[in-house]
Amino acid sequence: MRVLMSGGGTGGHVNPAIAIANIIKKNQNDAEIAFVGTKRGIESKLVPHEGYKLYHIQIQGIRRSLSPSNIKTAFLAMKSFSDCKKIIKEFKPDVVIGTGGYACWPVVAAASSLGIPTVLHESNAVPGFAIKMLEKKATKIFVNFEETVSQLKYPEKAVRVGNPLRGDFTAVSKEEARKNQGIEGKYRTFILSLGGSMGAERINFEVIDMMKEYTSKNPDILHIHGTGAIEYEIAKKMFEDAGLDKYPNLQLVEYIYDMPEKMAAADIVINRAGAMTLSEIAMLGKASVLIPSPNVTNNHQYKNAHVLEKAGAAILIEEKDLTDHALTKAVCQIAQNRDKREEMERNVLDFAVKDAAQKIYDYIIEVVK
Repeated sequence: MRVLMSGGGTGGHVNPAIAIANIIKKNQNDAEIAFVGTKRGIESKLVPHEGYKLYHIQIQGIRRSLSPSNIKTAFLAMKSFSDCKKIIKEFKPDVVIGTGGYACWPVVAAASSLGIPTVLHESNAVPGFAIKMLEKKATKIFVNFEETVSQLKYPEKAVRVGNPLRGDFTAVSKEEARKNQGIEGKYRTFILSLGGSMGAERINFEVIDMMKEYTSKNPDILHIHGTGAIEYEIAKKMFEDAGLDKYPNLQLVEYIYDMPEKMAAADIVINRAGAMTLSEIAMLGKASVLIPSPNVTNNHQYKNAHVLEKAGAAILIEEKDLTDHALTKAVCQIAQNRDKREEMERNVLDFAVKDAAQKIYDYIIEVVK
């Protein structure tokens, strides 16, 4: 099977595409898979690192307001559509898969015009601009949230498959993970907090405040916080200046490399609300406090988190509401009320699709046939 993938601009679009590619490779080792993206997008780093070929096109996102750059966008859209037709004729894919982002539009549109079967995958609760533009042309639309289906013009094409996760988030049980991490018998509760791989200044500040006023005073709570690469030195200085480095139950790290096992061991997770993050939390059945990034297109992280909040599966706090120790109060609600935590754990499991990888592969084979 020959598969052409496209999803670009952000990790939220690229990582699902890579995960789907890996699922196909796992089932068909001889499958030929290539990607289409831009030189400046995150795909230019992530895709080659995974060992897949990346074709480059020139395309940029459309501005929501009137802007001269939209003239250039229109020109690049026409050119990239033509370039993608050439790539498709050269690569000869059996199926083309788009996971959102402006880079996937010309690829999927060109494939559809040439009669090639196409599949879209939408990770977020609210479909993005590219998915909305392409849904009429798609053969099949994969979604992560059930709520997404009702927002499509062609809901009959949609099937909920969940999110394809990178890394094995079901490899160990909570008990095994806690034992491996040296938590069992030593700490009553494990809080894992982070703000993304690059970091989030506001989350770092609030978490350090929470450490000062709550977790440092409770030695039976292990609290590990990942600051992200950009913010590490600033956060580390604040951590040390506050004397928090003297507490054995508090750890500040730049990056959490063993995320699947750390999250499996955790009792409470504090994080952003990207679709992949929420899928990991759901898969492992974790109580969480979600702080959506306010700096994303269409405010989609808030909309993702709001779906879980409505179901009693998470606590949602917007950055603008991180006042008067709001984060500490939210964590205390979960840490000090076992019934509430267990209820959140049960509710969030409803958002997990345990066999997502196999479902995705089976539907792709169906589309190709």
